[in-house]
Amino acid sequence: MTNLDAYAPPGGLTDLSPEGRRLWSDYIAARVDDATSGRPQFYNLLRTETAADATEAPVSWTAFPRKIKLNSISDVQRWDRADAGRDVQDEYCEWSITRDESGKITRVTFTCEGPEYWDVLAKTSPDTALRLYQEHISPEVRRSDLFDPAGEYVRENRWNNSTTHGAMHLIQAANTLGAEIELAAAASNRRVIGGVELTGEQELINCAGYGDPERNSDPHIGAVVNSVARSRADVTLADPVGLYFDDLATDGWAAPDGSDPKSYWTYVRGDANHPVRAVYEVPADRGFAVGDLTIGGEPIEFGAQIADFITIKLVAVACRFGQSTAEPETSCIGSGPVHTFLPGRPSRATRSTRTTAAATV
Repeated sequence: MTNLDAYAPPGGLTDLSPEGRRLWSDYIAARVDDATSGRPQFYNLLRTETAADATEAPVSWTAFPRKIKLNSISDVQRWDRADAGRDVQDEYCEWSITRDESGKITRVTFTCEGPEYWDVLAKTSPDTALRLYQEHISPEVRRSDLFDPAGEYVRENRWNNSTTHGAMHLIQAANTLGAEIELAAAASNRRVIGGVELTGEQELINCAGYGDPERNSDPHIGAVVNSVARSRADVTLADPVGLYFDDLATDGWAAPDGSDPKSYWTYVRGDANHPVRAVYEVPADRGFAVGDLTIGGEPIEFGAQIADFITIKLVAVACRFGQSTAEPETSCIGSGPVHTFLPGRPSRATRSTRTTAAATV
């Protein structure tokens, strides 16, 4: 097999101009290059050949914020807290809820699009960015809503900063593609502490310090990537690099007319294998709304009830199994309860989330 010529836009999206596609590929390549430093089993698809034994390793996790669940005393409390603001929706999935005049839910929109893609899109094709907002959020969106007086795109603009006015792309501080890349790279280093190779989700993330151990996503991503690395394989994120919807499970759901509740779940951006935007909405001619469906016998009163049943994924690719000669790390950099740690320092994944694509293109 040969090296990749360019990183493709996430989800197979076709919004970018030729200049935008080039800048996008350059951005992802630069982030991957940064992440390979000190990670000999992590590689850049543009620089290193992917061998013939390559295999993909999908990693999926629940979209509902685990930290909210851990710190709530009831389902209603956690659903209400998760619906209250996008800043707590930290599992690479964020949503916005539409209600009718009576307060009944009529539509819930979910996104897992990384903000960096929108930085590049808005910089290179501002008219396209505006059109997409008008198509997916509201016809009332104006250019001045999305760009500051200097012409810079505002990620948390009035149409993308709440759970009530729309959700065009991710804005929660930890929900970035830069963090995804750094996390996967950090997890690619094997770790042998005190003569014992670490394999557990929590001990790995606490030792390597590559994310938040209380999330669903970070510990699980790290553990799956590390399990591949322990096969002495080279590993990276598959092209197109991105975060994607995996599935919506509707076991225990019921619609008033007996119809299939999953039929109201629609992907509206991205390709079949890499969807980045989803809507849960009942067509008007059915005579009922989302709020009339039940989950486990309870009516849907929160968007977070749906998030309980959504899984998000990323896809890693590994090759050259059994061939890596990289030595494992023998010390920890995290601050969790695993053996002996160096003095606590913020993870590289945390530090990297503040770098925007716009700043590099």
